[in-house]
Amino acid sequence: MKKLIAFWSILMKDMKTYYLKPPNISWGLIFPFAWTLMFFVRSEQAVDIRGVLPGVMSLAVLFGTTSMLAVTITFERRSRSFERLLLAPISLNLLMLAKTSGAIIFGVLNAMVPVLIASFIVDLSGINWLTTFLSIMFIAITSTFLGLFISVSVSEVFEAQTFSNFVRFPMMFLGGLFIPIERLPIFLRPVSYVLPLTYGADILKTSINQNGNILLWISFAVLIGYSLVLFLMSMRNIQKRWIY
Repeated sequence: MKKLIAFWSILMKDMKTYYLKPPNISWGLIFPFAWTLMFFVRSEQAVDIRGVLPGVMSLAVLFGTTSMLAVTITFERRSRSFERLLLAPISLNLLMLAKTSGAIIFGVLNAMVPVLIASFIVDLSGINWLTTFLSIMFIAITSTFLGLFISVSVSEVFEAQTFSNFVRFPMMFLGGLFIPIERLPIFLRPVSYVLPLTYGADILKTSINQNGNILLWISFAVLIGYSLVLFLMSMRNIQKRWIY
């Protein structure tokens, strides 16, 4: 019971303290939609809203989760409040799951915003909502643990945001979100299949428009594998660099 109370208290504290921080608003909310609006304006033909919806949702989750972790983890390490959290009556693994749960929730909620907007513009019938939700969850988890790994590897918020961009922008352009992978130069295609967001976006394409190119079980397996590896690597970094 004490572990559950500690987990919930850490989660609630992060949600109240960090959700409306400027980096979360600018990178997590404004940027994905500003970039997508630019994409719409620059298009010379009518935009297929339903066709770009998987990409917009993936982008919103990616930027929302990684921006959240860049603030919560690096800020608390710099202010030395993380050391106080180590006194909580829970294990380090459970502590970090509590710290990352807020970012996962933030990412899932981010993905719901473009869905809500699209529902007023186009017909969303025929969507497999269960698969869509599972895909959003796994994208949020994988992206969160990616953000965690980056955040525990640096010391400042601006460093975390900078290094996050080195990962986020290649995913945005090479992950098949808006440009199909088969239209990319052949030497870039292998890079696309190394990026975890490629698989999450492909699941959304299958569940929303039935035009994904990767088997669902393969995509889910890759996302689960990335999540486990990133979390374990992050924990190793924390134990090595933060706990003496």
